Amino acid sequence: MGEFELIASFFADAGIARQDVVVGVGDDGAVLQMRDGYDLVVTTDTMVCGTHFFPDVDPRALGHKLVTVNVSDLAAMGAEPSWLSLALTLPNVDEDWLRQFAAGLAETADYYNCRLVGGDTTRGPLSLTMIAKGQVPRGRAITRSGANVGDFIYVTGTLGDAALGLKVCQGHAEASKKHQAHLLQRFHFPSARVALGQALRNVASSAMDISDGLCGDLPHILRRSGVGAYIDVNKLPLSQALKDSCDQSTALKMALSGGEDYELLFTVPESKRGSLDVLLSPYGVPVSCIGRITGVAGKLELKAGEQPFEYQHQGFNHFP
Repeated sequence: MGEFELIASFFADAGIARQDVVVGVGDDGAVLQMRDGYDLVVTTDTMVCGTHFFPDVDPRALGHKLVTVNVSDLAAMGAEPSWLSLALTLPNVDEDWLRQFAAGLAETADYYNCRLVGGDTTRGPLSLTMIAKGQVPRGRAITRSGANVGDFIYVTGTLGDAALGLKVCQGHAEASKKHQAHLLQRFHFPSARVALGQALRNVASSAMDISDGLCGDLPHILRRSGVGAYIDVNKLPLSQALKDSCDQSTALKMALSGGEDYELLFTVPESKRGSLDVLLSPYGVPVSCIGRITGVAGKLELKAGEQPFEYQHQGFNHFP
């Protein structure tokens, strides 16, 4: 099977049909119609076999995750996901593997109202690069640079589940049958908080998604905004599955440094805090206030209540 046959067989119709796709897969480039009064938001993410996923990973789960981690970046900026491009590097053509991967990609793109509109295929070590494109009302994108002293810091959902799910996959941790399915689901099939991200355009001063752990990602907001922060570790949202499966110290480590949560991390000015619960209540996603923005640029303090919490972040580094 050649490159063009591969594309036509597995990826020509991936995702929901969108009226704004004038020319999609199969041409030299895609032709897309932007809505009047909207800005384009573009993000790129690469997943490499052996670095980001196991060689024997379920290809359907891999297709799901590739779409979700990209869409999650759009959600963090308050954008509506629209179009996807895929650069796929394969060591060989395994039609069964491709069929399952394409199914996971297509059903997840459909769920987030996206359409695959182009990309590239080549031969080499297995790696996947996706470019996701979304639309946001002009001037309304939420960035990392808008946090101000006094803003409150929030996260969606719970933290640490995916990290423990990875440990379970690696055989480095155990979980009861009662909790194992939940932890593995959070690792293999994360969710992007798309609708909630769009609602945050009305209240958030800054936002990003959590992919490298809270202690790895929050400093990006601090640097871009020129502020500091403190976090109360007692307020971190931990699932019952996480708390039942490991001791408190390990649970906090998973939540602070584990990564792959793809929850939203955002800041809200005090003047808009009162309307937050009402605004977000229709989305059914729990939101927790975990700290506050301070004035010492770049400084991140951890506390347990009123006491300092000593902790050394050790997140993943591609180039140690």
